[in-house]
Amino acid sequence: MDLGLAVPFIDHELLLSWAQRADQGPYRRIGLPDRVVDDNPETLVMLAAMAAVTTRIRLQSEILLAPVREPVMLAKQCATLDRLSGGRFTLGVGIGAREEDFRAVGADFSRRGQRLDEQLAVMRRVWSGLPVTADAGVVGPSPLDARGPQLLFDAFTPNALARIARWGEGLLCAALPEQAGGMLQLVRRQWQEAGRIGKPLLIGQINVALGPEATVDQARANMLRYYGFAPAFAELSAMEMITTEDGIRQAIDAYRELGVDEVMLGCWSDDIGQIDRLAALAG
Repeated sequence: MDLGLAVPFIDHELLLSWAQRADQGPYRRIGLPDRVVDDNPETLVMLAAMAAVTTRIRLQSEILLAPVREPVMLAKQCATLDRLSGGRFTLGVGIGAREEDFRAVGADFSRRGQRLDEQLAVMRRVWSGLPVTADAGVVGPSPLDARGPQLLFDAFTPNALARIARWGEGLLCAALPEQAGGMLQLVRRQWQEAGRIGKPLLIGQINVALGPEATVDQARANMLRYYGFAPAFAELSAMEMITTEDGIRQAIDAYRELGVDEVMLGCWSDDIGQIDRLAALAG
């Protein structure tokens, strides 16, 4: 079972240290969150910096708020990062849940799902080397694959999950294993019904904090702040965070039984020692 890391909102220099440490193994990928209205580095810029100090690990946006961005420039940025990283970039996208991120850039929160579908069509056209319009040339650089970088979706509803078979390569399922089975089955069925070859990439993600009491306390405080716009969800998420070795192993095993390809461990504390503590659970 491959493991990945999802890093918290922390200082950009510390993020580089997390990336370098994770690059030493055994992690398959490292994921970086995205917000507009928060004190976080811009996600694609930060992933480019992380690409420059790593050689092996896959670099993932999770989840990039695509509807707050202009699609042609987003396609160009993603293709550049794909080339810069030697094909190690994974574009994880979603529609977002905070209206303030959309207000900050003048985007329409109410039609963000439709906006994402429109963007994906434009981005695929850019990546395939076709002119975006009749009076404009081709927008480069070309990604290493004509379909673009690896594309994952964070989604929960049937309509949103259907984007995986239509546009992407797989699902980032940010839920406890006992909540994930139905979504995973639906994605597999939609993939087959769409006539896609092979199978979708399925990644489970669990929230963890492993270390001394201060690490766990900081993780829970960070989660409560981050999801403060939805207090009930924030309280539940903080309560469900897994904070023991046995609990994390059990969750990984449960996802393994569900047939996922990888499990992401979402860290909410900036305690970098978690990288080694969690790596010890990989076996």
